[in-house]
Amino acid sequence: MIGFYAGSFDPFTNGHLAIVEKATKCFSKVIVGIGVNTEKTRRIDALEMKQAIEKSLEEANIQNVEVVVYHGLTTEEAQKYQCAYLIRGLRNGTDYQYEETIATINEEHSSLDTCYFRAGKLGYLSSSMVMELYTYGKSVQKYVPKPVLEVLEKKKERR
Repeated sequence: MIGFYAGSFDPFTNGHLAIVEKATKCFSKVIVGIGVNTEKTRRIDALEMKQAIEKSLEEANIQNVEVVVYHGLTTEEAQKYQCAYLIRGLRNGTDYQYEETIATINEEHSSLDTCYFRAGKLGYLSSSMVMELYTYGKSVQKYVPKPVLEVLEKKKERR
């Protein structure tokens, strides 16, 4: 059974990594889908993030995961890979309310159900928080995998 874990992953955090690790224990394969929304401006190039995620998974010895970049509807991309479930991480009750709404619509249009994994002790962590700290020169080393930190550092050098 294959699960599809979609997000902007802009950037991919240790919280995301924990969700992937949990999901690989339940699914024979997990597809991490980096969704590119033309309405939003990415802070980090999706292909750079893809490579950083792949390296992070390798360093964490997490196998049976494929990372893809896609445009369009998540459900259509998941179906392309014959996924049985969409995977989502939950940080708190507010996340649950939001995710349930999306899960209901996704199921209506695709018959794909959603499987939730708790963020647990990393429930406070978000990509937005990481980027805000990083933008103001604060260390984010404990919030992102090392390969992602390296991408952020390269981004800073290019400025």
